[in-house]
Amino acid sequence: MPYVLWFEEGGKEALRLVGGKNGSLGELIKAGIPVPPGFSVTTEAYLEFIGGGIKGEIERILSDLDPQDVSSLERKSSQIRDLFSQTPLPERIVDEIGTNYKRLSEMFKVSDVPVAVRSSATAEDLPTASFAGQQDTFLWVHGIEDVLEKVKLCMASLFGPRAIAYRSKMGFPHEKVLISVGVQKMVNAKCAGVMFTLNPLNGDPSKVVIEGSWGLGETVVSGMVNPDKFVVDKVVYDIDERTISTKTVQCVYEPGKGVIHCEVSEDQKKSPCLEEKEIIELVKIAKKIENYYGCPQDIEWAIDRDTPFPSNIFILQSRPETVWSQKEKGPLLGKKTAYELLMEKALSPIRIGR
Repeated sequence: MPYVLWFEEGGKEALRLVGGKNGSLGELIKAGIPVPPGFSVTTEAYLEFIGGGIKGEIERILSDLDPQDVSSLERKSSQIRDLFSQTPLPERIVDEIGTNYKRLSEMFKVSDVPVAVRSSATAEDLPTASFAGQQDTFLWVHGIEDVLEKVKLCMASLFGPRAIAYRSKMGFPHEKVLISVGVQKMVNAKCAGVMFTLNPLNGDPSKVVIEGSWGLGETVVSGMVNPDKFVVDKVVYDIDERTISTKTVQCVYEPGKGVIHCEVSEDQKKSPCLEEKEIIELVKIAKKIENYYGCPQDIEWAIDRDTPFPSNIFILQSRPETVWSQKEKGPLLGKKTAYELLMEKALSPIRIGR
C-alpha cells in the first residue's frame, strides 16, 4: 500500500488511506474546483511508523485512562507525544515524502516550496460525531526537514488531550481512528475566510453567505475579527447584503518570524477585503461544489495575492453544513418552499447597473 498519494489520486474511495480532509480535497479536484496542489502522507505510513513499538506503548499508557481526570489526560497525552518525537520515521517513508515534496517544489520552480501541513483523520466529519479541528495544522512550512518534523507532529496530535477525551466520550476505540497528513502548496493569502451555500442564520438555500478578512483565514475561523459579510443570491448573483467591518488584526507570514498576527493598515481597516468580481466568482464555485456533493456546504477559501484574477481564488476545504442540514425540512420564509423561493427570484426583473 502507498505511503504517499497525490490529492487527485485519493478521493472518497480512499478515505481509509487519506482521511476526511484530504479525501475532500481529492473530490474537489475531480469536480474541477481550484485547489492548491499537494499530496497525502497516508495512514499506511502512520501505521508503519507506530508499528515499530509505539503502538504497544500507546495502548499501555491509555489502558487505565480516566477521561474525566484532566491532569491525567494531559500527562498521558504528553507521554505519547514524546514517543512520537523521539522515534525516527522509517527511511522508506522519509524517501517517499522527500521525493514528492521535491516534485511539488519543481512544479513552482523553487527549491523549497512553502506548504501547509495539515492533519486528516479517518473519523472526521462523520454524521454522528465531529472530530474536525482536534488535530494540528502548520502553515508556511519550508524545506524537507521542516516538513518531516511537522508530519510527525500532526501524527502525534491524534493523541492530544482533547482528541483522547472526545474519542473516549463517543465510544470510538483509539486504535480505530487513523491519521493521514496533507502537504499542500501554501496560498499567499491577500484575504481568506469561509462561505456557506445557504444562509446559516435562517437556512435559506437561495443564498450564499461569504465571510472574510485580510490575511490568512485563521482570524475568521477563530473569531479574532468581525469579518466582512456578503449575502449573495444564487440565481441572479445580486449581492443582497454587504457588511464591511472594521478589521484591526490580520494573520500573515513574515520571513524570519513565521506566521504572526499584526495590525491591519489604516487604509484597509474599513475597506472590503473582496472585490465584487471575486465575490461573484466565489459564489459560482460554491454552487458548483454544492451541486457536486448534493448537499449544503461549509467551505474555506483564500485569495492569492501573487496570482491574477480569476486564477487567484482557491478552495482549501469543503465539508457538509451540519446545522440546517439536520433540521426537519419544511417551508422557510412566508410558508414558501425552497423551490418556490428560488423560482420567485429567478422570475423577478433583473436590475441593470448599480
